[in-house]
Amino acid sequence: MADKLPSGLPRLAPLPYHDAVVAYLRSEEPELWQWAGSAQAREEHADEVRSELLKNTYRLDAQAHPDLHACCAAAAARLGLQAPVTLYQAGDGAMNASLYHLPGEAHIVFTGPLLERLKGAELEAVLGHELAHHVLWELACGAYHAADRLLGAALNDPRASASQVQTARLFQLYTEAFADRGGAVACAALAPAVTALVKTQTGLADVSATSYLQQADEICAGANAMSDARSHPEVFVRARALRLWCEAAPEADDWLAATLEGPLALDSLDLLGQQRLTALTRRVLAQFLQLRCLRSDGLLAHARRYFPDLRPDDNVDAGLASEVTAAIGTHDYLAAVLTDFAVADRELDDVPLAAALELAQRLGLDERFERFVQKELRLPKRQFQRLRQDAASLLERARQQHG
Repeated sequence: MADKLPSGLPRLAPLPYHDAVVAYLRSEEPELWQWAGSAQAREEHADEVRSELLKNTYRLDAQAHPDLHACCAAAAARLGLQAPVTLYQAGDGAMNASLYHLPGEAHIVFTGPLLERLKGAELEAVLGHELAHHVLWELACGAYHAADRLLGAALNDPRASASQVQTARLFQLYTEAFADRGGAVACAALAPAVTALVKTQTGLADVSATSYLQQADEICAGANAMSDARSHPEVFVRARALRLWCEAAPEADDWLAATLEGPLALDSLDLLGQQRLTALTRRVLAQFLQLRCLRSDGLLAHARRYFPDLRPDDNVDAGLASEVTAAIGTHDYLAAVLTDFAVADRELDDVPLAAALELAQRLGLDERFERFVQKELRLPKRQFQRLRQDAASLLERARQQHG
């Protein structure tokens, strides 16, 4: 299969975050995953969708709205979608369109004056955006739809953890980015997909895709281009992300991930971030215990309170420093962990503290580590400076004595 469509655009595929979340839910929540994919759960969802559509919308039949259905057919064909599509208009509201998914059926509901404002390729882009949701939900036997429903249920549950809520948020943002790509495929071009986005947000009649893409680049070149959106990425993020993807830029997915997720941070962990931070903590502790004299019963017991199966490293973890540097939102946490181990076995005197200082320096955590030590251990600054000066010789003597 070719990597690009006849239009020159890349082929549509789930984003890495989608795949990672599906893999996580399958592995870590097998009972919930089995329920979400069950026939009963799908039927209950389908009944709710049909009931809501019939009660709250006007169905736009093909005979009465031939141009609209022609646009829809063109968009569906470019996406390779063969499922029947039913179109509806809901009551007054902001310009928008929404997909109501049923297995093997796509239902699109328009709100506000969208059908009056958008025509031709722009309307194909909007229809393609919604139909792309259906494409995603049908892939892998409905796995991505099952993940979306599980995460949506977590959002509506007051007992949900912050990491579950963050995962649901990111999954939804990535799904919108996937759908934006589908919109470009459906109209076979970048420009109408961008102008449709901007017109839907602003209500403007005339929009220049070139001008807005330049504006998006200016915004994203700034220091505060991180997205804090809840359900849909900001339009400038969506426009730039779509341009990078349409141009097949190698950094397209990485840029989107950096903008939506940001660096690993303790106060904004999703479920995948928890796994990454757990792995990072394990690696830091394994490096701390690299010095054999630190593998005392006391320190090993303390380490196994973190990870029962932890094994100390015998060699330097060459990639650890760069990963810690990138995870800027975890630096205080990691410095606190090192402080904890620096005093976990008093029988080793200052050797653990010197080893923690040496590792903190290697990982770029020395300033934070110094603050934690002085605050938590109430170690005078002069005494800490003496330890810093003597740390290398203290550790060398320990290596010679213990091998």
